[in-house]
Amino acid sequence: MRVKLFIILCVLFCKHTAIAQEDLPTDFLSAEFHKGRRNAFKKLMPPNSVAIFFANPVQNRSNDVDFIFHQDPNLYYLSGYREPNGVLVIFSETPKGSNTEYDEILFVQPRNPDQEQWTGYRLGVAGAKEKLGINTVYETKDFIDNGIDFSSFSTVLLSQPKGAYTDDPQNHLDSFDLLDSFLRQMGHSITVPQSNVNLDVSPLRTVDKKIDPSTLHHIMASLRQIKTPEEIELLSKAAKISAIGQYEIMKAMHPKMSETEIQGVHEYIYKKYGSEFEGYPSIVGAGANGCILHYIENNKTKVGNELVLMDLGAEYRGYTADVTRTIPANGQFTEPQKKIYNLVLRAQEAGIEQAIVGSDFKRVDDVSRDIIYKGLLELGIISSLDEGRQYYPHSVGHYLGLDVHDLGLDGAFEENMVITVEPGIYIPEDADCDPKWHGIAVRIEDDIHITKNGPINLSEYAPRTVEQIELLMKEESVLNNFVLPRVD
Repeated sequence: MRVKLFIILCVLFCKHTAIAQEDLPTDFLSAEFHKGRRNAFKKLMPPNSVAIFFANPVQNRSNDVDFIFHQDPNLYYLSGYREPNGVLVIFSETPKGSNTEYDEILFVQPRNPDQEQWTGYRLGVAGAKEKLGINTVYETKDFIDNGIDFSSFSTVLLSQPKGAYTDDPQNHLDSFDLLDSFLRQMGHSITVPQSNVNLDVSPLRTVDKKIDPSTLHHIMASLRQIKTPEEIELLSKAAKISAIGQYEIMKAMHPKMSETEIQGVHEYIYKKYGSEFEGYPSIVGAGANGCILHYIENNKTKVGNELVLMDLGAEYRGYTADVTRTIPANGQFTEPQKKIYNLVLRAQEAGIEQAIVGSDFKRVDDVSRDIIYKGLLELGIISSLDEGRQYYPHSVGHYLGLDVHDLGLDGAFEENMVITVEPGIYIPEDADCDPKWHGIAVRIEDDIHITKNGPINLSEYAPRTVEQIELLMKEESVLNNFVLPRVD
């Protein structure tokens, strides 16, 4: 009887895992994309070199609850592998003396029905070969003693691991053990307690000239800063979804809303369109809270009649948008708010005009900063241009991609880069200026695709002008009829 029950449970579990793999999104990047990126990477590798990419570690949230796993972007970019406890090894040439013709190996965590019942389906070796299109795949246990003679290479391109690595004594094949094994194979034994530790490989540069994280970073930045058509499509979707979130909250906003509720409206819309995550912690700051550039508490219970700065971005199939709008909670800008807002808008429009092939971030920053500094001077908020930075303290933009602050080389703009243009003015409540300006914070941010024919605003669906915003905020929202019972 027990044997029959065990067989039944196994069948049910197998059916469950099979069902779990049906009806999945079909617009993730293809295996051909990742193969093309690996081939492009190999062409940029130094002669007689090897590159090592480790999967991100699982991060603990509290007790036995972990944060949702997010793969190292470089490893994902080159392989499509989205599970923890993995290693990608790429060779500039086929290793000498090898019995198999290969120039890349992916090590993956093995299939484990018991674990998969708790934490989800794993590809395993066969699945990785089939789904990812990588011919040479082994289990992670094979990496512990992989037989690769790293001493035979002139350069070892090592990706700096991110986050805290936990040495789990119950799992001898976790990310910590994989990295530790590699370092030991390189002759760099490390001794750490069995607890959360940050493994920093940067000191190894000085003791082992072969280990070279900087060249690897430069190669990946040069690749990732130029987007392929497939990447542009995903970024465009992420930006459009994020802009729709801004559009809908403009109709739904009212003074009694909380910052948390506003955040929830945006993120609900992301999920409605199938966006898996947010690209970064959502920022919703009413009034002076908007002066905190990375304000993520979002816990003000009523936004009142203040401006609400909303900086949020959907992550769609790994690619993240970054869109900011600032709107009056009551639907009507005051005159001081309108003057600051229009000043930022003029600076942004001038910056976007400079987002062209051959320009650079400095040019975009210079034109936006010039407009804002002179505008602040004309409004009497500052007495000299030198004081402008205290109200506009950040740079004008950054690259977008698999990271919200994506990799790039900060040189001249090239075709098919995607950047943000996001000037802002932030006047805290204790600012040394007329009190009528106090607590006003405005940032306007859009995602810009640089093309040979000029900039394309991927997030233009969300209104930007005062007139457009005030008109839209008069419209009825479907969320107005979404009334829930009280819980107090």
